[in-house]
Amino acid sequence: MARVKANGIEIEVEEHGRRGDPAVLLIMGLAAQLTHWPKAFIDALVDAGYRVVAFDNRDIGLSEKLHAKRALKPATYLMAAQLFGLRGLAPYTLHDLASDAAGVMDSLEIEKAHVVGASMGGMIGQLLAANHSARVDSFTAIMSSTNNAKLPGADPALIREIFAAREKPRTRDEIVERTLRIWNLIGTPDGGNDPVEFRRKIEGAVDRCNYPAGVRRQIAAIIATGDLRRWSRTIAAPTLVIHGSVDPLAPFQGGLDIAATIKDAKMELINGMGHDLAPKHLPKITELIVGHIRSAEENARNSRAA
Repeated sequence: MARVKANGIEIEVEEHGRRGDPAVLLIMGLAAQLTHWPKAFIDALVDAGYRVVAFDNRDIGLSEKLHAKRALKPATYLMAAQLFGLRGLAPYTLHDLASDAAGVMDSLEIEKAHVVGASMGGMIGQLLAANHSARVDSFTAIMSSTNNAKLPGADPALIREIFAAREKPRTRDEIVERTLRIWNLIGTPDGGNDPVEFRRKIEGAVDRCNYPAGVRRQIAAIIATGDLRRWSRTIAAPTLVIHGSVDPLAPFQGGLDIAATIKDAKMELINGMGHDLAPKHLPKITELIVGHIRSAEENARNSRAA
């Protein structure tokens, strides 16, 4: 792992594979560190001939924390944005996170990449593909959304549970237990995780970074950015949308809206998949993404030859 300067801040980056291979840039979601990308998924991409780059978004993991930039509680900020239009209260927006991603590419001297974003990372990826189009060879959104306010939202009880887990100080063991509970609520039913290994992964993530203030600022960024469709409809990169049919946190209609907004986007709805990258569905997800990337590369070669 290493820290790079990107968009004026320090971003923690992890690279896999050979530097000369085509790059795949992985963008994680809200409150999720780069360690949430399954090793089997990364290894499969490397074996397929790609240089894989993952990074911690600002305010999470080992990347720079914007301690001086405070954000309101999510419920308070959402009310202010809806009732009074006070979106400018957010310390930053998803556009800034997209610029961070482009900055990571600059620091690693990556001219273009295949971009894969999960959850909030899929929102960031939409803005990266729209506003930095020359840098994106293909785009894949997993369990994400256009942030269209008319789409179905998560169950309010689930949202309250997630916010409660982040707002009160707890011991390490209590944080681990609550985090496990949330993943069990949002994840794929019978997803194939080994309970002992999954607990170790969560413990490792908690030990690596537990920073609720950063999560609050990331939530504010999502609210402040609002509906992404005015940018997403300009995306020209070949786009694949993958979503689970039983995702309780980001209902599948969000994925359908991405596919309907981006011209010629392909939609893959995975039956029984929740809001995670569970072992049960990971081979299918990997197959879809590798196939999508290779198709984009072949089409690009054919265009250059024509």
